[in-house]
Amino acid sequence: MLNVVVLVSGGGTNLQAIIDAVENGTITNTKIAGVISNNKNAYALERAKKHGIANCCISPKDYVNRATFNQKFLEKMDELNPDLIVLAGFLVVIPPEMIAKYRNRIINIHPSLIPSFCGTGYYGLKVHEAALARGVKVVGATVHFVDEGTDTGPIILQKAVEVEEGDTPEVLQRRVMEQAEWKILPKAIDLIANGKVKVEDGRTHIISAGSQSPS
Repeated sequence: MLNVVVLVSGGGTNLQAIIDAVENGTITNTKIAGVISNNKNAYALERAKKHGIANCCISPKDYVNRATFNQKFLEKMDELNPDLIVLAGFLVVIPPEMIAKYRNRIINIHPSLIPSFCGTGYYGLKVHEAALARGVKVVGATVHFVDEGTDTGPIILQKAVEVEEGDTPEVLQRRVMEQAEWKILPKAIDLIANGKVKVEDGRTHIISAGSQSPS
């Protein structure tokens, strides 16, 4: 059973997609051990409560400096004993110590087809605003492992979404969520829970049924 901790900052729509997928069996062999937010007013915490999932707020604002926050954050994470940490709209930089300790056990969902519209400054609506300003015809979402860079870790899954005439950033954001994010994030968790994702030389390999793991 994969013990999952989900990190959120806002409404928690991706968290809801994960909860629904666990409850309806789309994600197998998985338990959500806890939800952590940096924002005590995040609706994501309410979503967790409604489903009986342990939840708490740990915010950098509540500590004298970032080093102290990082230490308390890592302590709380260790307490929950996760096999996988899922960043589902989490707007706090993950401490290097946590990345090192949970190497290839932290994943993130990003609302673009990496390497387009990713990296520092690209989050939330800003990603969709940039895509529309550039005039791209196809956008999408990416699930990737987290490393010390910003959106630079090994890619697990991607799904494309078409841009439509007259799209606003808000409309495009919603379509990317519905057609890509809420589908590939649960799928990635299920693959990991069933031992079907392997990282090798900075790239991921999806191990299909009956196939041999890359040597």
